Amino acid sequence: MLGIAVDLVNERPASVPALRALLVAHGEPEPIELSERDLVEVRAVAQELRPVFGPEPAVAINALLREYAVQPYLTDHDGTPWHLHVSEPDASWAAWLAAGAALALAGTLAGRGPDAVAECAASDCERVFVNSAAKRPRRFCTPTCAGRTRVAAHRARRASGGGA
Repeated sequence: MLGIAVDLVNERPASVPALRALLVAHGEPEPIELSERDLVEVRAVAQELRPVFGPEPAVAINALLREYAVQPYLTDHDGTPWHLHVSEPDASWAAWLAAGAALALAGTLAGRGPDAVAECAASDCERVFVNSAAKRPRRFCTPTCAGRTRVAAHRARRASGGGA
């Protein structure tokens, strides 16, 4: 659920086929029945997930858990192995994604601390990411953003006469 939470925030699927592709890419089995209403609701959840990657992730996660999560239960629906659900059995795609993502993000934050989730530090990037480096927190979503930022800083120093 961590990957799908990040992808929902970064990609905010613009169409039902894009949402279906995102769900399939994250392991949801076909057929997936989605409506325009599902798309609108999932896009709203993506907006609600965004603050999790900001300066107060616990506040945002707790709000999501309060709104969407129910008492956890085990299920093996549709022939899948046993797994944990924290949404109502008949929850919409949006509620299921919000509850599951909030639980996964809460576990990550509890296990790795506040640097576990972040917004990219590049001034021209709005992407978010989960930081998998325990010892040395990442600041950028990709090496591309990191390199672009370093080059811009180097050029700015050169232009101001501050370095070679």
